Amino acid sequence: MRTILTIVFTVFCIAAFAQDSLQTLSLKSFLSIVKNYHPVAKQAVIVVQKADASLLSQRGAFDPVISGGGADKTFDGINYYRSNSAQLSIPTWYGIEVQTGIEYLGGNRINPEETSGKTSFAGISIPLAKNLLMDKRRASLKQAKIMQQASDAERKIMLNDLLLDATETYWQWVQAYLNFKTYEEVIRVNRQRYNLVKAAYRNGDRPAIDTTEALTQLQQFEYQQNEALLMWQNAGVQLSGYLWKQNNEPYVLPEQVFPQEKMHDLYQAVIFPEQEQLIEAAKKNHPELAVYNFKLNALVVERKLKFQELLPKIDLKYNQLGKGYDLASTATKTLFDNNYRYGISFSMPLRLSSGRGEYKMAKLKITETQLQQNQKQTDVINKVRKYYNQLVNYQSQVSLLQRTYAGVLQLQKGEETRFFNGESSLFLVNSRENKTQETMLKLIEATVKLNKTALGLQWASGQLWQF
Repeated sequence: MRTILTIVFTVFCIAAFAQDSLQTLSLKSFLSIVKNYHPVAKQAVIVVQKADASLLSQRGAFDPVISGGGADKTFDGINYYRSNSAQLSIPTWYGIEVQTGIEYLGGNRINPEETSGKTSFAGISIPLAKNLLMDKRRASLKQAKIMQQASDAERKIMLNDLLLDATETYWQWVQAYLNFKTYEEVIRVNRQRYNLVKAAYRNGDRPAIDTTEALTQLQQFEYQQNEALLMWQNAGVQLSGYLWKQNNEPYVLPEQVFPQEKMHDLYQAVIFPEQEQLIEAAKKNHPELAVYNFKLNALVVERKLKFQELLPKIDLKYNQLGKGYDLASTATKTLFDNNYRYGISFSMPLRLSSGRGEYKMAKLKITETQLQQNQKQTDVINKVRKYYNQLVNYQSQVSLLQRTYAGVLQLQKGEETRFFNGESSLFLVNSRENKTQETMLKLIEATVKLNKTALGLQWASGQLWQF
């Protein structure tokens, strides 16, 4: 196997082109640029940042709130009222709200339910049924935390898809370059052969038709190289679409940049675990499946919230009152003894139509999402199996084409020896050479497909974003 790979490597004559002196772009470097600077990659980061901002916003529902105000009414010489107040409200996790504040109320026409003069208070509001175990504030905060976790999975999905498209474009560029290089070597050999045949014709050792045939073969390969050059240039243009600068400006790939990968490296790099291991890894870690887990968690929170609509709304409020602004010195130590204000409220729809409908809808959403998750898991597993089958097939194709190439190359060399010994014709030499070149192009194509499929397998299992 190593002998065959050495032959393939030699045919490319990479060293002859002083590759080390040229600027190269490896797949690893290319993907690093894409992950750091491509607009989609930056958008993926913004998805996480937006989730963080949403979580911060929902935490605001539990921020302490200070409020206050004042009012003064005088009409027809009568001082109806003058009031000033300041209040601090502190929401807590279990729907309980703590309040404290100071008030001043004076005037001739004040509401008898109100207390005149300077007063202070500290109290609490407690839900006894609805909103005790879950309310909109807690539900929104829990869902925001879940979505924050889900945002990282969404970032991975975006990167996974982006890198798949990027790697396919990269390998198209590599294939176009390798195709061009093969023609470069073949043209070198054919130009040398043409010069030898032409010299032999001048010496009377070869007929004139051989020079024509040698020139035709050379021109044919030059034409094909020209087409290969165009394909490589256009592939570079497509590759540039994934290359961006740090300042969000697109980057045009110079023509002097070449792929770093060689045929030997491409084939040797393709090593993967067993299919079932990849499937189990995909079930556990695939970001698309993880997103469904987060969706289900968020829907469970919604279901708990909607269940509250089936409960009666019973709220208890109690305030301990104090004279003046020094609550501690004037308030009674015993609740419901003196200087207090309390109340209880109750409400409940008689038919609970809205509550029952919303609760049923929440449960249906969970069932629907579970079905979608099951379908997505099946799709993921099938994609892994598909790419794995392709990988095994392309490995077999590459191995077969390597052996085939070694054989046709040996036949070509043998035919060339016979030709220069006067035992063969240039037509047969050209036929052998065309077959060798055709086989090499097929080997390049299969090798590129092998590497594209290997990366596609990583994508299917949800791991390409880590590349």
